[in-house]
Amino acid sequence: MTNEWCGWREATERALYGADGGFYTRPGGPGPAGHFRTSVHVSPLYAGAVAGLLRRVDTALGRPEELALVDVGAGRGELLTGVLAALPDEVAARLRPYAVERAARPRGLDPRIDWLGELPAPGSVTGLLFANEWLDNVPVDVVETDGDGVARRVLVRTDGTERLGEPVDGADAEWLRRWWSPPLVPVAPAPAGRTAPSPGLRAEVGRPRDEAWARAVGTLRAGLAVAVDYAHGREDRPLFGTLTGFRDGREVRPVPDGSCDITAHVALDACAGPSAELLSQREALHALGVDGRRPPLSLASTDPAAYIRALGTAGAAAELTDPAGLGGFGWLVEPVGGECAGLLKP
Repeated sequence: MTNEWCGWREATERALYGADGGFYTRPGGPGPAGHFRTSVHVSPLYAGAVAGLLRRVDTALGRPEELALVDVGAGRGELLTGVLAALPDEVAARLRPYAVERAARPRGLDPRIDWLGELPAPGSVTGLLFANEWLDNVPVDVVETDGDGVARRVLVRTDGTERLGEPVDGADAEWLRRWWSPPLVPVAPAPAGRTAPSPGLRAEVGRPRDEAWARAVGTLRAGLAVAVDYAHGREDRPLFGTLTGFRDGREVRPVPDGSCDITAHVALDACAGPSAELLSQREALHALGVDGRRPPLSLASTDPAAYIRALGTAGAAAELTDPAGLGGFGWLVEPVGGECAGLLKP
């Protein structure tokens, strides 16, 4: 990997997906599950909930002859494997499951799963597109305000050393003006009557994620697209950004050398199309029947084994819906065509 100065978007692209040993594309690597725990890895309840949502989509679409499930950022295919196991035979027989992932197909994966290195063609599939913690790994540039309050692109080297580059301009500047609050003023000097931002404020420019999500939604002829991720809204953007790294289950300093995951929270409100709905994971999973309530104590005396099983299920459901943890994730739910609107209403 080169050690020249470049923006975080370019550096992250090389570090995560580079042909010479990217974090996600390195042959024989453990995949995301080896470094951090997502909802998919917490419990089969999550795949069961996605299977339940897929069945709602199937019903809304009139049970088409071929029903697609497109898993974008599929890791090692864990979610698709779980969904296939949770579906009734009648639905599974019509299902066309696609894994979209830049890493190589893992050995032993269910042969029914099509493994794709890129999204299906625009308007080519009907069904459910599901992107669990994909957008946070779509590389973005980082900006920081200098001593005059001017937003400048942050440049980085492979060892993680940073410096400020040129002021942000063009489409990235427009994105910041529209979507980042408190607003970063990417021009110098600040307009008359407007105070320049304080120095040292940071933001991630989410425009590439907006474009990536629009392309993903565009693969659907009809159905529902769902993105699930760490997220923030325009009124609560973090003042110093969210760029970070993960390695072996621990949060670490983001260093773009291929040794760690590099991630940043997603401005899902900026990604959302006009028909989209934003929910928390807690709200979405509750609507799909995932409930963390403890089983009645009476079950412990009548059927102790069933009580223990139900207690374990309730614990996993509570972790998935904890508003201070995974339950606080954002769900961006975007129907394509009118049939699939409102499928996550309580």
